Formats: sequence, C-alpha cells, structure tokens
Amino acid sequence: MNFQFSEEAEALRDQARRFLEDKSGREKARAVMESGVSHDAALWAEIVALGWTALRIPEEHGGLGLSVLELCVLAEEIGRVVSPVPFTSSVLLATEALIATGTDAQKAKWLPKLADGSAIGTVALAEGTGTPGAKSAISVAGGKANGTKVPVQDAASADFIIFSGADGLYLVETGAAGVSVDAVETIDLVRRSSRVSLKDAPVEALEGGRAALEKFLQSSAVLLAFEGLGGADAAMDMALAYARERVAFGRKIAGYQAVKHRLADMYIKNQLARSHAYYGAWAVLTDAPELVQAAAGARLAAMDAFQFAAEENVQLHGGIGFTWESDCQFYYRRARLLTLALGAKAHWSDVLVRSLEQRNTMMAA
Repeated sequence: MNFQFSEEAEALRDQARRFLEDKSGREKARAVMESGVSHDAALWAEIVALGWTALRIPEEHGGLGLSVLELCVLAEEIGRVVSPVPFTSSVLLATEALIATGTDAQKAKWLPKLADGSAIGTVALAEGTGTPGAKSAISVAGGKANGTKVPVQDAASADFIIFSGADGLYLVETGAAGVSVDAVETIDLVRRSSRVSLKDAPVEALEGGRAALEKFLQSSAVLLAFEGLGGADAAMDMALAYARERVAFGRKIAGYQAVKHRLADMYIKNQLARSHAYYGAWAVLTDAPELVQAAAGARLAAMDAFQFAAEENVQLHGGIGFTWESDCQFYYRRARLLTLALGAKAHWSDVLVRSLEQRNTMMAA
C-alpha cells in the first residue's frame, strides 16, 4: 500500500505553500481579526483565480475534476497559515457535500458558481454540545424549516448553507425568506461565526438521507484532519524557531532538556496524526470499508496533535505567548474551533471503538 502523494499533488503542495507564505502570512489573519470583516476578499479572489475552488468539481460543471488527495494537500497548507478565507466552509465542506449528495438540479445550479467564485457556501452541523446527526435543532416539514444553528462559520459571506437535519442534509439560500444570519463571537476571531435562524424558510433536501449525512461526516473528518495537521506543524515550527532564539539564564532555551522533551512530544504527536490522516485519505479515495475507523482515527489524532502543539507553543513563548500581540493565539483559537467542529472528542472515540468492535466480531465469525 503506497501512502505517498503523487508527483502532481506534491507539485500542488509546493505551489500552494509558496503562494500562501507570500500572500497569506499571519499578518493577513491579524488584519481580518482586527478589522471585523468576514474574510480577506482580495486573497479569496486570488485563490479562485488559481483554480483551488474548482479543484474537485467535475469538468461538466466547470471544475478541474481532481481527486480528494489534491484537496487534502490544500487543506493542510491552508491550515498551516490559518488563512482568513472561507476555504474550509466553502471548498472542503459545502462543495464536497454537493458533489457527494446533491441532486442534479442542485449541482447544476451551484457547482459552476462555486467553481468560478461567484458563490460561497458553508455548512451548519453544530448541535450545541451534541453530535451532528444524532438530533437536530432544526425541524423540516413540507419543504419548510424552523429552528436555529449556532455557531455557523462563514455564514455572513455565504450564498447558501447546507445544514444537518434529523433525516439528512438540506440546503437553504441565505437570501431566502425566513432566513436570518446574525453575528456571534466565538473563540476564533479570524473565521467569523453566526447564528442562523430559520422561520418557515424554504429548503431543499440533498440525496441519501441519514446514511449520506454519516458518510459526509466521515469524509469531512479526514479533510479537517489535514487542516489540523497543517496547523499543528506550523505551531510546532513556531515554537521551535522561538526556542532557538530565546535566551534565558545565559543560554538559548532550546538547549534545556525540558524544552527538548516538549518539542519532541509535539513532533511525535504530529507524525502519528500524519499517519492517521494519510490512512483516512486513502479510505476516502477508495471508499474503503475501513472508512469509519480511519476517519475517526484521523479526526482524533489530528485534533489531539493540533491542540497539544498550539498549547505548548503558547507555553514555550512564556509571558509573551499570552498577549494580544503574539501570533500564538491564532493556532490556539483555530485548534479549539476545529476540535468541536464535527462533534466532541467523546463522540469520535465512541465511533472508533464501535467500528473496531464490529471489525473484530466479523473477523472472529
């Protein structure tokens, strides 16, 4: 089994890293955070021009028709720079949901617009402290929806929202009657969130019902694992760079054993997360029977690595790491957001345990 990305995917990674380092450094994230705008519109336009929004969209709908592996590469690089654009919401989640479960009419209407950047989508999966798909804060009957989803990332800039209901996924246009989008403050001040309220709002069901929702959550877990992996590596690199420069008690702190151990722990967690993420990407690409456990493993390992690296990055920066002026906060805030994006850790731990139990039962039969 080959877990290496193709030469084309690695070339895309190199292009994306050079572009994002040049155009989307952490100063862009700070500018969006302090200005209060929904995202960096100029940067988003350049990303659209590069064809990243069209990457996975089939050619008949104006896209490039590439595989999920190329999308994983971009997710990792976007996560590395906490880029202030709606890439996660629109490309990793909303576009993938439409490709996988949209009706022919929904695909024909939205995929060309997503490809050329004339539309932005997002998803609303949050159920408070609950698990997406286990219950729903929105009721749907007769093509009308009532209820509230909060928080919904990038809803302020979205043209449509795909939300989870008790029976699957549904699509609602943000400009439709009965739809209100109100800003709410969450821990992440770069990816802005909103409260989406629906009152007799017209909605359309996506195909596949509850089974499609579950599979979408699994593929989303893998894609967000790659975003988290990029963030974890960046937080580790940031901590290492600071440790090599910071002098305490007459020597650079990178020379202290306790600091070395922290950096080593970050590296180990990140490499474990990378292995799980690659396994998850293979499972999504091949629609393997192991997708459930691979997705859960990738989700748990990546979020654990990202949260640990983000917290240790703050700690190793000492007092400066806790200040508003420090960039450590971007990775800490994003790690906290991604950790809760698709349901709590306990949910994914249960998914992993149940899938392993089922596998062992089948093997013993």
